[in-house]
Amino acid sequence: MVNFIKNLFLTPRLFWALSLVGTLFLLGYFFPAFFSPGLGALLALGGLLIADAVMLFAVAGQVECRREAPGRFSNGDDNAVGLMCRNTLPWPLEIEVIDELPVQFQVRDFSRTFSLPPGSGKTISYTLRPTERGVYRFGAIHSYASGPIGLLQRRFSSPAGQTVKVYPSYIQMRRYELLAISNRLSEAGIKRIRRLGHTMEFDQIREYVRGDDYRTINWKATARRHALMVNHYQDERSQQVYAAINMGRVMKMPFAGLTLLDYAINASLVISNIALLKQDKAGIITFSNRLNSLVEAQRRPGQMNRILETLYHQETDFLETDYRHLAGLMGHQISRRSLVLLFSNFETRNALKRQLPFLQSIAARHLLVVIFFENTGLTSLATAPATNLRNIYVRTIANQFQYEKRLIVKELQRHGIQAILTAPENLTVNTINHYLYLKARGLA
Repeated sequence: MVNFIKNLFLTPRLFWALSLVGTLFLLGYFFPAFFSPGLGALLALGGLLIADAVMLFAVAGQVECRREAPGRFSNGDDNAVGLMCRNTLPWPLEIEVIDELPVQFQVRDFSRTFSLPPGSGKTISYTLRPTERGVYRFGAIHSYASGPIGLLQRRFSSPAGQTVKVYPSYIQMRRYELLAISNRLSEAGIKRIRRLGHTMEFDQIREYVRGDDYRTINWKATARRHALMVNHYQDERSQQVYAAINMGRVMKMPFAGLTLLDYAINASLVISNIALLKQDKAGIITFSNRLNSLVEAQRRPGQMNRILETLYHQETDFLETDYRHLAGLMGHQISRRSLVLLFSNFETRNALKRQLPFLQSIAARHLLVVIFFENTGLTSLATAPATNLRNIYVRTIANQFQYEKRLIVKELQRHGIQAILTAPENLTVNTINHYLYLKARGLA
């Protein structure tokens, strides 16, 4: 009896029916002719309620639901989740399914409504976009079923508790990997860069692809195959590429749901994979007021898994970054000249000047590329029409901050340090473009 009351719910259709019966009785108070129809409607409604309760609670059968979700989610991407529901009762049901989503999504009104014929199943698909790494916990699946009469609902609860880890964006990594393998990186905005000379090592003869240098056409192979063939040259191999990520508080700034730190982590995962595909060695460094973690640049099996697991556990400590630790590491523990892609953020030239001696120390031994972020929120302010004194003031300040960012780029270049100023959403593309540019010029 307790379970019956606990799982019994009333539908809006029942309240409409009660309203109709009450209206008939109210009219019957003034017009006696309406009293008998009202009494008949009340008795009919009572009979329907009993029949509905018997169909939902007294007959063997239930609504079974289970969740199909991957073992891990990709941060910042749409991840597919499926709900498999099956009706084992002998009549059709109207189902409302509520899935208890992890608390990180802050979604309290998730539900899906659909019909289920007797003995059939249905799959409901939806997507979730996590915006922070970590452990996400799903709860139970509750389904509210109403029968053909539709006056009552019965709740069926499936204990579908599940834990999912949210990793850096491996979906983005796989997308760029597929494009790189199929020689279609240009579809993602990656530029084709003309190489200087043919000092690189010959790799293979392959079919011509749009964008290839016509000077590499192999005419003998073209005549034999009756198709346009080109010589393909491979880059110099086994170079060390380190993605160094600032874990300080300046990287906690949010943009489109993600923090700058997560954008940097996602881009580091992609560029590490691209470097391995280019036969280079990939490594990771994270630091703030101390050295957080180091994955030595290697090209051995399982290197991407080591990088992925390392990036998964990174969190900012909200402290001021000390670049001395990075300079000390690069000077003493990494003796071989490497390409260092430093993901950080500088808002003012004064902030840069405090760290400039350490950046110069790194650039003296390695090829350093400092990658930092545009404040895209200022763009709309800087271009907004100035209709009053306040708008003029806001626009002037926004332009000043944007100009300060461009001066930081000039300051870094003046000291022989390469710099990339990019919007967060373009971080991955711009990083890959610069890496390929350095490879094509033989600088990396």
